[in-house]
Amino acid sequence: MPSNWPSNWIDFLKRHIGIVRGYFWALGGSAGRLVISLAYFVTIANTLSIAEFGLFATASATGIVLSRIAAFGFTSPLYRVATVKPRMIGTYTTGILAALALSIPAIVLAAIVMYVLIFRSDMSLLPFALIMIAEVFFWRTVEIVMIVCNGMGRFGHAAILVILGSAFRASSAILFSLGGVTTLSVWAWYYLSANGLVMLIAIVVFYPKQRLRWQPALYLRRWRDSVAVASAEILFYLQSELDKLLVLSLTDPTIAGLYAIIMRLVDLTALPIRSFNMMLVQAVMRSREALGSLRLRAGIELAVAAISTAALVFFVVFLHFFPNALGKNVAVAAPLLILVIAVPALRNLIEYQSELLYATGHTFLRTSNMAVIGIVKGGLLALILTLYKDVAHWAPLLNAVFAVLYVVSFALTYPALRKNTARAI
Repeated sequence: MPSNWPSNWIDFLKRHIGIVRGYFWALGGSAGRLVISLAYFVTIANTLSIAEFGLFATASATGIVLSRIAAFGFTSPLYRVATVKPRMIGTYTTGILAALALSIPAIVLAAIVMYVLIFRSDMSLLPFALIMIAEVFFWRTVEIVMIVCNGMGRFGHAAILVILGSAFRASSAILFSLGGVTTLSVWAWYYLSANGLVMLIAIVVFYPKQRLRWQPALYLRRWRDSVAVASAEILFYLQSELDKLLVLSLTDPTIAGLYAIIMRLVDLTALPIRSFNMMLVQAVMRSREALGSLRLRAGIELAVAAISTAALVFFVVFLHFFPNALGKNVAVAAPLLILVIAVPALRNLIEYQSELLYATGHTFLRTSNMAVIGIVKGGLLALILTLYKDVAHWAPLLNAVFAVLYVVSFALTYPALRKNTARAI
């Protein structure tokens, strides 16, 4: 190991002590969210049948993808303004409201297409529509408020919102589990109510109070960047959630439910990584030299991989000794976790590299990268799901799939960063 390795990290911490302090605020929110999210996940995964949980998880994933159409990516300029020119938040809030209204027909059309192609034979339209509203409009609004709070350095406010969102969902899941009818159709109403209540609190209590101003000239100057960011986010979440959609399409709701349980536990490993990504983006926005050291970038990748893998190993060991600790349905899926041991690290590294491109202004390249990764992922997953029907046979191959995706992401990301051709933000 090079002798100056520790000094690189020490210098980085000294230069960005505010970023580090903010990270621990954000990490506190993620830690709280992790605990409450686990309670929510355990409750709902064991109250619904495995098949209905698979349908809910897949519908929710669809909503997450479609939520990136909302406002056509105008969250990006809003975040940049909150970070560097917070006095302009009122002006850009008007812009995002207008963009949201314009995006509604596209969202509705996309939702109808997804329902007809994937869900029509297994799920009625009403619960699907309720889940779409909860994800696309209610929770996405909460995320926008958190984005603005983080941009302004109000990391504590954003952390509180994260915890509130998880707590309200967990409370709704507990109330639902105690009710007489525990079907997906009933749960969709609980889910809608929980997300709607968090949205109201986010807007009334946490959003900055500024006068709304209409300045279309400013919005038009940002539309290309906004659409590029929206496209990249749609492609990112599509390739991220594509596995759930393909599993449901090519197998059945029960297998989709088992897979959703596995990937939910994998996703929990990303919470501290996403907090770090958010802080890193801000550091790079303020100074392009924040990650100038190759050794520092390599160290960060190693740390991301180690933390992600350690988190999954914890779940594997814990559920080995206490298989029923997270409920009977999770116990069925628990033995499959060890089969995807490399997936969390590879998945989180791909997300980290995508955030690096966003931070340095490579929005078009980020979009094209996500398109390539999504195509490769879809092709490889469709291949293994066609060849192998037993989850125990194709689950280990997911490690190879994500390894290929990481290599593709690495090869597309770092040459662009080395060229240092990012435009000014």
